[in-house]
Amino acid sequence: MTTDAFPVPTKKTPTPPSTEPEMLTGSGAVLRSLKNLGVTDVFGLPGGAIIPFYDELMTQDDIRHILVRHEQGAGHAAEGYAAATGKVGVAIATSGPGATNLVTAIADAYMDSVPLLAITGQVFSHLMGTDAFQEADIVGITMPITKHSFLVKTAEEVPATIAAAYQIASTGRPGPVLVDITKDAQQNLAPFIWPPKIDLPGYRPITKAHGKQIQAAAQLLLESKKPVFYVGGGVIRAEATAELAQLAEATGVPVVTTLMARGAFPDSHPQHLGMPGMHGTVPAVLALQESDLLISLGARFDDRVTGKASEFAPNAKVVHVDVDPAEISKIRVADVPIVGDAKDVIADLIRAYADAAGSKKLDLDEWWNYLHGLQKEFPLGYSEPTDGLLAPQYVIKRIGELTGPEAIYAAGVGQHQMWSAQFIKYERPHAWLNSGGAGTMGYAVPAAMGAKVAEPERTVWAIDGDGCFQMTNQELATCTINNIPIKVAIINNSSLGMVRQWQTLFYDGRHSFTDLNTGHATQMVPDFVKMADAYGALGIRVTKLEEVDAAIKLALETNDRPVVIDFIVSADAMVWPMVPQGVSNSFVQYAKDHAPEWEEE
Repeated sequence: MTTDAFPVPTKKTPTPPSTEPEMLTGSGAVLRSLKNLGVTDVFGLPGGAIIPFYDELMTQDDIRHILVRHEQGAGHAAEGYAAATGKVGVAIATSGPGATNLVTAIADAYMDSVPLLAITGQVFSHLMGTDAFQEADIVGITMPITKHSFLVKTAEEVPATIAAAYQIASTGRPGPVLVDITKDAQQNLAPFIWPPKIDLPGYRPITKAHGKQIQAAAQLLLESKKPVFYVGGGVIRAEATAELAQLAEATGVPVVTTLMARGAFPDSHPQHLGMPGMHGTVPAVLALQESDLLISLGARFDDRVTGKASEFAPNAKVVHVDVDPAEISKIRVADVPIVGDAKDVIADLIRAYADAAGSKKLDLDEWWNYLHGLQKEFPLGYSEPTDGLLAPQYVIKRIGELTGPEAIYAAGVGQHQMWSAQFIKYERPHAWLNSGGAGTMGYAVPAAMGAKVAEPERTVWAIDGDGCFQMTNQELATCTINNIPIKVAIINNSSLGMVRQWQTLFYDGRHSFTDLNTGHATQMVPDFVKMADAYGALGIRVTKLEEVDAAIKLALETNDRPVVIDFIVSADAMVWPMVPQGVSNSFVQYAKDHAPEWEEE
């Protein structure tokens, strides 16, 4: 054997690293950009115009893709993921009908300030404008319901556009951003440059408030006799709940939390008066109405809270804190407008109040005596049904009591949504998910699915109506196949319950086209227990009071598949208290015959 078989290694000069950027297809650039932004889960449904990206998804394991059964499900799942975590949710669809099926979820996210990135495929750029197969101008369609909509026609644009969309969705007032990418832009090669240069002229969210405005707010607080903290969903989006608790306890001021802010301040806290608005507690509604100072934190004076805006809180001065300058004085003129991020503003206000107050305490004894009187006289309650069927309020209350505050509760829209907001006790942010501004039926099941993907260790309930459930229940298949064991409670009153309630109260009981034939003494079409079984879920039906707890406990113990409980409840149950639409909050009705007469709707 010669030594030539064992050549002596020679020292080689190392090759300098290439300064040339990596060449990727547009689809590869989308995937790499999402990874670089920290995205780990996406929801979507493939189609012709987005196939190149789906082909790219198969080459990696860093990002989990969950195949939904309808694009609206992808959108709501991404919303639920975002609302449960504060992260950006990502939904993907193809062009034309795939993209338009996302529109409802995009509009929903826009109304509720949910950080959502919607990525859609578009037809080849040279075919745009020709009415090509599955072509729709999704950028034009979504422009009024997004923070921004991008059209990408070249592979070179991809990294900067995805990064910009993510930044816009997650900063300032969060919201949905759409990126529509042509098929040729997905297929073509381009240098992948990261981090990209993001150029967003005119987009400069203000987070730090003006010091003089903070001092003015602190001064108004010191001078007030009947102040209220009117807390909106912006406090949760800003992750400002710890600061809110500190401010409330430093001042002793009562707190109300809107439908979007449930959990921003613990229900168990003695300063919490509950939820204001059309179906708010009497103490919360009248505290706002009788106050001399409203400090609005991340709320937008929505019509469901104010009632007749011109008669809302007539004697109150207003401090309005919002990250979106367009909301300030939009509905109610603010005496002290403060544009800024709620977390920063509340922290500044705590310091300004401490400096201005010194050792002085607010004298709120008389105000609290009045509010405690309201709490004693008008506790949250309900009437037992006279037809022998289950009270929906009792069912929902027991779900909350047996599951506890660490769970996540997603509701559809209507009566069951209001009862879920009223009768479940929320002690932490991100525990309550619902469609507040848009009022989207079908939100609950996919939103719960998205929340469970985001927070797999938490119990997640979808509390749904029999009407809402029939709009997106196909996502049970997604849950079963992807091992996403959500619990679904159908509050089955066999009708479109909230519409029926209005028909009873304002239309002389003419129940026009609101009976759904799903519940008591009907054909039960569909049979929800059989449907659950067909989808691979555990189906349970509950018709008696003594069955309620056992069914909930069985659902809580079952974690190898989704669970669907069909609670057969009374169709005559109504949501109380109630302020009729278009009248002053002073006309809040505690129960059916427990308030001034209503003249008309």
